[in-house]
Amino acid sequence: MRYLRHLYRAKHGVSRVRQRLFVVSATALVAATAAGILQHEMGRPAMSQGVPSLASVDMMRTGDDTVSRDHTRTPSSASASPSATPSAAPVQTGPPASVAGLDQAEMANAAAIVRAGKQRGLPQRALVIAVATALQESNLYNVASSVVPESFNYPHQGVGSDHDSVGLFQQRASQGWGAVQQLMDPAQSAGLFYDRLVRVGGWDSMSLTDAAQAVQRSAFPGAYQKHEARAQQIVAAFG
Repeated sequence: MRYLRHLYRAKHGVSRVRQRLFVVSATALVAATAAGILQHEMGRPAMSQGVPSLASVDMMRTGDDTVSRDHTRTPSSASASPSATPSAAPVQTGPPASVAGLDQAEMANAAAIVRAGKQRGLPQRALVIAVATALQESNLYNVASSVVPESFNYPHQGVGSDHDSVGLFQQRASQGWGAVQQLMDPAQSAGLFYDRLVRVGGWDSMSLTDAAQAVQRSAFPGAYQKHEARAQQIVAAFG
């Protein structure tokens, strides 16, 4: 009988001792797994010391972010496609569309003249007189002078040579209009024009050409009147 038992064990390669060891090992493995799950639920590390967790293994990956732990990564919210909601249309802050045959440079200078008058609280008549004067003096271009080298240090849109006259209103530093830097700045030069205009008694009841001439003292006093209708159109474009 013993011989047959040994023969059976030899044939099947399993002894009772090994069976018991297998059962004990399996039981221990189940217990360890259960303990790990319990530890994980309680907020403690689920892996034994010295064995890297799945998270740490993932951190040790070397650049392959397409697949991790045998499943495809889910894109984070940061990489999601942007909202399809269109943004608000930008608000236009520059001068309006060109009127009266002016280009954008002339419109920008006209805007500076109109704005300077409105900031002083002047009526529309003053704005028309100022724009008509600049049309006659410089065609609404900020002009430097070959006689005044300093004038080239500032933005300009043309060059003249009429004495030391510069800027939109062809004002002269030598005649006490101000510093060249002021005269080459459209807003400041317009302000200087208005400051003198309002000191002319009854300017608002004068013809355009008389009011402009009282300020400019031009050799051609009648030349301003021809720009009145056009100046009115330009000022109206700015509201």
